[in-house]
Amino acid sequence: MDVKHLKIQANWFRILLPEGILIPSSTLITGPGGSGKPLIGNFFAAEWLRQGGSVVFMSLQYPDYSFVKSGMLATSDLDIDDYNDQTVFIELDAGLDSIHKPEGLHIRANLVKPDIWDEALTQAAEMVPDEGPGILVFGSALNLLLFSPTYESAILEKMIATLKDTSIFSYLFSVSNSVKANVIAKIEAVVDNLLMMRREKGSKELTVRVLRAMGVQFSDAEIKAPLPQETLSELKEIADASRKRVIPLISKL
Repeated sequence: MDVKHLKIQANWFRILLPEGILIPSSTLITGPGGSGKPLIGNFFAAEWLRQGGSVVFMSLQYPDYSFVKSGMLATSDLDIDDYNDQTVFIELDAGLDSIHKPEGLHIRANLVKPDIWDEALTQAAEMVPDEGPGILVFGSALNLLLFSPTYESAILEKMIATLKDTSIFSYLFSVSNSVKANVIAKIEAVVDNLLMMRREKGSKELTVRVLRAMGVQFSDAEIKAPLPQETLSELKEIADASRKRVIPLISKL
């Protein structure tokens, strides 16, 4: 098994990244809100688990683990329950002062605070094996953390420092650039691999394009992403509702 590269088996993905991505590395999926970024990330996470690695999920736009599970099953035909010993879910709880004691493979933490971000990842790393391709941190909707007037600069610096250091983890983040595009550009600038999602105005069609990939050949063609529309609509509705709940809490910090 080649654990120096993560190769996505979906045919349309192999057009974009025939060699996959290098391991370890940092990857960012960027694009406007509602363009399916976390669902694209599911393809990476599913392949990572199948290769024997562990995944730490930081899906900030979903209220609980069940939405990650349903999204993974719909996009990648992978039942995450079959990989319980390889997965941890970190839930954003902006109402906590710090971090809640882990319950099973579940951590609740106020990830807006940079020191809590570090503590949560340290705890997660101790809860899963570091085998195969290693440990992947898959964080989606991380732009939500930037709505804190107190911690915006500090958590941005923490994200950038995290993505620059792949000595312990590989990273896969997704962010919306619909708001704070200038800030998001600073994150885009430091990652090893950069993918962009796009949706034509008035269209349901989503496309993905590789803008940068470290040390591998890639196509810069814009490819239609065959995501299940029902799943995309359902998860978008859930994510929108979660953002309306979470952003006001973060804006008070």
